[in-house]
Amino acid sequence: MSARDASRLRSARWYAPNSMRASAHRQRTLAMGFRREEFTGRPVIAIVNTWSEMSPCHFHLRERADAVRRGIWQAGGFPVELPALSLGEVMVKPTTMLYRNLLALETEELLRQHPIDGAVLIGGCDKTTPGLLMGALTMDIPAIYVPAGFMLSGNWRGAQLGVGTHTMKYWTELRAGAIAQEDWNEVESGIARSPGTCQVMGTASTMTAIAETLGLTLPGASSLPAMDANHVRMCSAAGSRIVDMVWDDVKPSTILTKASFVNAMIVHASMAGSTNAVIHLLALARRAGIPLAIDEFDPVAQKVPALTNVLPSGKYLMEDFYFAGGLPALMQRLADRLDLSALTVTGRTLAENIAGAKVNLDDVIRSVDDPISSEPGLAVLRGNLAPNGCVIKPSAAEKRLLKHEGKAVVFENIRDLNARIDDPALAVDADSVLVLKMGGPEGAPGMPEWGGLPIPKKLLEQGVRDMVRISDARMSGTHYGACILHVSPEAAVGGPLAFVQDGDMIRLDVAARRLDLVIDDKDLAARRAAWVPPPSPPQSGYVELFRDRVLQAHEGCDFVGFGRRGIPEPEIF
Repeated sequence: MSARDASRLRSARWYAPNSMRASAHRQRTLAMGFRREEFTGRPVIAIVNTWSEMSPCHFHLRERADAVRRGIWQAGGFPVELPALSLGEVMVKPTTMLYRNLLALETEELLRQHPIDGAVLIGGCDKTTPGLLMGALTMDIPAIYVPAGFMLSGNWRGAQLGVGTHTMKYWTELRAGAIAQEDWNEVESGIARSPGTCQVMGTASTMTAIAETLGLTLPGASSLPAMDANHVRMCSAAGSRIVDMVWDDVKPSTILTKASFVNAMIVHASMAGSTNAVIHLLALARRAGIPLAIDEFDPVAQKVPALTNVLPSGKYLMEDFYFAGGLPALMQRLADRLDLSALTVTGRTLAENIAGAKVNLDDVIRSVDDPISSEPGLAVLRGNLAPNGCVIKPSAAEKRLLKHEGKAVVFENIRDLNARIDDPALAVDADSVLVLKMGGPEGAPGMPEWGGLPIPKKLLEQGVRDMVRISDARMSGTHYGACILHVSPEAAVGGPLAFVQDGDMIRLDVAARRLDLVIDDKDLAARRAAWVPPPSPPQSGYVELFRDRVLQAHEGCDFVGFGRRGIPEPEIF
């Protein structure tokens, strides 16, 4: 709506009519202490807030919502805060991925059922970003995303620590007997020093950067530390901007194109970002009505070098990335590869948003001629073990393992792994291939981050720190290693992973993009014919819905039949 005609606002359907029902809407709003002039004739802006005291990533968002509110008032809007499901990684069991789609449903319905003209979505922890955006893309009213920001850098005895990456590293050293319990306690106390998301290039920072690349945040928003005053100012600015977006009718569908998603894949590759982003980008593209397939990620990753020298593939932390110039500076380094004509929530193009950005620390944001690794940040593999694809992050694995053949050591599920992984009698050596089944969307259920299988303790004591590991699960974006993830179809639905047995030879060739079970086709067919699906224990109602509706990893794990645009507006009687 180019003209500021209040009668065209969506909220006017609730507030404007001279009817008993509209009068009831006005009465209840007046009952909360608002003046009539504050909510009539103004865009009603939802602040969809995932604040929670069980989510340290979002612990500060109660205050940030106040900054957003301030910006909305200043721009002439009417702010209303709507609490939404807070998906705090680590605390939520069995996995936040199980509830990403629930947050998407909640966001969509919060916006549909209320008199909302536009939305500011506040979140940041791993599954929160795609969950909020999936719902907003389906609803397709003006929306802007506000990333929660990352926590302060960790420190132990003068050395930087990054949550997740160094958690895994030092826990491994504790299990190997290389550090003492007292050392571990110090690491535990120094690694997470403030609210905010993980301060490495894990899933949280990967997805907020992708949201910015898609044009759904203000410029530089994804690179701001949670505890920086600039973060508060960004929140206020987002509140102001959403009001203009409503008047100008700038919706996700106005912004998002196939070029937007190609840009996101390019930036993801340049960051050596989390492998989880593949699943989330597939789901977001589906919600945006834009065709995107898993095989499109690999050619991009092969052509775009990893430039972001941040853990787990590099050595710095997100605060260093911020000081180096952040995402706008990285995109400047990629300017000749990006479609800079793509539109953004600012009303300007990507080119206009990053104009003037520059790299301040060349070792943190490398040039195309000086990447952090000769290996790409992502590879998509296929073969008889993963007919529909799987992924690996070559830049975070020991190079010697990228072409490997070894005997399978099979764990039928996570309980089996936990019971036997450190058994001295486990028949495993450094060349073995660890295989975990039943970690996928239906099997786990929810596809938890079990894919970073631990190295058996007896091998740790021998100095082994990486092995080929295969599963239908995911891996934390903060982790590293030669982990092959998202094997599709998963074991629970009869994918080939279900038929792997101890002692089978498995061949990995990342350069050839192959993952194969070395077995005769007839033998594989016989195992398939003899396979009996494992029993499914009873679950809660939502989990049963999830298992019944969820798509496989190569399709983004969204729900079948969900995410349709163009649903009729609720009738008001």
